[in-house]
Amino acid sequence: MAQRISGTPGTLGESAPQDLPATAADTSADSPWPVSLLARKMKDYIDRMSTVWVEGQIIEMSHRAGASYLTLHDTTEDISLPVQIWRNVRDRLDAPLTEGSRVVVQAKANYWLAKGRLTMQAYDVRAVGLGELLARLEQLKRMLAAEGLFDPAHKKPLPFLPARIGLITGHDSDAMKDVIRNATLRWPAVEFEVRNAATQGTNAVPQVMSALQDLDAHPDVDVIVIARGGGSMEDLLPFSNEALVRAVHAATTPVVSAIGHEADRPLLDEVADLRASTPTDAAKRIVPDVAEEQMGILQARASLNGALDRFLTAETRALADVRNRPALAQPQTMLTGRVQETATLRARAWQAQSGLVARAGAEVTHLRTQVRSLSPLNTLARGYAVVQTESGDAVRSTDQVAPGDQVSVRLADGRLAARVLETAPDPHGPRAHGSDPAPADTTAAEPTTAGGTHDD
Repeated sequence: MAQRISGTPGTLGESAPQDLPATAADTSADSPWPVSLLARKMKDYIDRMSTVWVEGQIIEMSHRAGASYLTLHDTTEDISLPVQIWRNVRDRLDAPLTEGSRVVVQAKANYWLAKGRLTMQAYDVRAVGLGELLARLEQLKRMLAAEGLFDPAHKKPLPFLPARIGLITGHDSDAMKDVIRNATLRWPAVEFEVRNAATQGTNAVPQVMSALQDLDAHPDVDVIVIARGGGSMEDLLPFSNEALVRAVHAATTPVVSAIGHEADRPLLDEVADLRASTPTDAAKRIVPDVAEEQMGILQARASLNGALDRFLTAETRALADVRNRPALAQPQTMLTGRVQETATLRARAWQAQSGLVARAGAEVTHLRTQVRSLSPLNTLARGYAVVQTESGDAVRSTDQVAPGDQVSVRLADGRLAARVLETAPDPHGPRAHGSDPAPADTTAAEPTTAGGTHDD
């Protein structure tokens, strides 16, 4: 290692600052920068910075000699910055600065080599007035509304009977007592998960957001109430913070805003799933009244009993009307009428069938008479006979038989067996005129059957 300790000129007889590393990345344990070199480089860098307008809230302020020293705190995060204001700048202000004031400061970073302290030197300070705050809030409101954060379609319905309520409010505040007391009076079984947070000032936004995230992740919390008992417009500014509004919109648990300020509504009222005018109103709207619910049950039961009684009365009357109808009062009437109708139909059917049978019998008799009148037997009954050869052929001519032939004579009441004795053709018969032969009964035959008659 070299003889020098810090590398500063004059150390151990060395005066060669050119041996130091040119950049911070080139430094090492064997070749470090002296404090003065680092401080000067930091000052050179900071001096090249431009002035900047910065907004914050004064949380501490003191006056020494010709300067004032104040601590400027961020309005949304727990970050502070020291600011130095010379008397000539402070004297130009229209109103004196006080702790809690919200200001806009034109400042430039200044690094003091001797003590290694970084401060912001103010060249101009302007108080943020109420009108300007309202204008900014209105602009923020329009922007968030355009993004849809206030859309009613995104609002989640509150449970009818939450078992556990998450409550974000100040420590031992009247708002906390109002919510718990009124909710317990309305529904004694309700339980609370309380998270205390600052409800005004610079710490309000981060603490309320932390409590909101904690309760939103709690599995037993059904609804979250953010409560504060009113206040001035400046006191309620944390509840119009953009980060808090977005956190409420992103919460999965329904959120109720109970700020208790009617004149100027913070943006939390717009994004919350339900806005209550006061913490007491929030308690009344998140849990039902047990007495009212019991009364409602009694009224519903009475209404149900009345409706049931009316229904049964109407149905009983209708049933009585049905039972008094002739069909049910004297059901045999229906059978009697059907029996008589059936007997009438049977008589008609019998009469119709008898007429058909009679007409058919008469027709059969008529046909029988016709058949009998056309039957050969009817001819035989008038004294005619039919002569047949042994082969069964009817004898129509004397040429068909010869004397001695055996023939059969058919009469009306029987048959005779006969023998031909002789044949004698009729000279005046049909043969003489060229017509058919004479009938067979002109042939002389000798009967041979005992008890028969002889046909000449």
